Amino acid sequence: MKVAVYHNNKDVRIEERPMPKIGPGELLIKVMASGICGSDVMEWYRLKKAPCVLGHETSGEVVEAGRGVARFKKGDRVVFTHHVPCNDCRYCKRGFQTLCDTLRATNFDPGGFSQFVRLPAINVERGTLALPDSVSFEEATFVEPLGCVVRGFRLARFEPGLSVLVLGSGMAGILTIALAKSLGAGRIVATDISPFRLELAKKFGADAVLPASDVTQKLVGVNNGSPAEFVVVCAGAPAVFSQALKCADRGAAILYFAPAEPGQEIPLPIFDFWHNGTTLTSSYGASIEDLTQALDLIREKRVPVAQMISHRLDLEEAPLGFKLVAEAKESLKVILEPHRASN
Repeated sequence: MKVAVYHNNKDVRIEERPMPKIGPGELLIKVMASGICGSDVMEWYRLKKAPCVLGHETSGEVVEAGRGVARFKKGDRVVFTHHVPCNDCRYCKRGFQTLCDTLRATNFDPGGFSQFVRLPAINVERGTLALPDSVSFEEATFVEPLGCVVRGFRLARFEPGLSVLVLGSGMAGILTIALAKSLGAGRIVATDISPFRLELAKKFGADAVLPASDVTQKLVGVNNGSPAEFVVVCAGAPAVFSQALKCADRGAAILYFAPAEPGQEIPLPIFDFWHNGTTLTSSYGASIEDLTQALDLIREKRVPVAQMISHRLDLEEAPLGFKLVAEAKESLKVILEPHRASN
């Protein structure tokens, strides 16, 4: 089978590898669609594991079910996650499944940028969902990233009617805007350095958009005279993390969704933070409950993910896909379809 092996953002190689062999409780999946995530092109995060086969926003069709698998059979359409929790450690028992050591150690074999993957038994049991006929394989690639946004909103205690500021209108920002709109947000303001992405932000639900350099000066003017009540950081630049604190209203929640490189620090104005009653929250990953909610939102067309796909590429075009996502110019969601050429 063919796989796309990541060495760095400018070096993605198509190779031949043996088909994975499954054991008891496992599934062999024909990968039908796999999205390139923004995290896939964060070299500071990925290079330490290279060379490797990436791809975790993945859906496909069951080719073979191992002994003991009762929930799925050959021909079933599924969407599945790479990281799954133990459900028994102190983190899981407190509802912090994405902090679980098991979740951070699990994965499928070899990765979503391949023609076939083997799902270990724990992933089959705790991280695989049947895909409704009304949801395409392409739409299903959004279950994982949207599930991460769903979790962030829950942890930050989002409520309908709150004014929302989204700092960064890349893929995560667009999903944040669309989810906020579907959940009944008040006014939604989005920022970015790219005019192309600001147009996308308006398309998917932002009531107003601002160049990132102008947000602290102009936010109040486009947000009914007030700072934002719910701020989501969807860009990893240190300046954006500091910007969020300046744009938050009294009693606001700030969700740090995007990561920054290890060692990055921002000053925290302790008095303002205390005096204004600001809540700071971070979020990583998604649990199966978050993924289930995301799938429901997609199935109900409440978040129009199909409209967010900008590029559909064959697996052999993976180098181009990584280039498009890394350059972040005029692409939004790039999806690889490993069997596209044969369809």
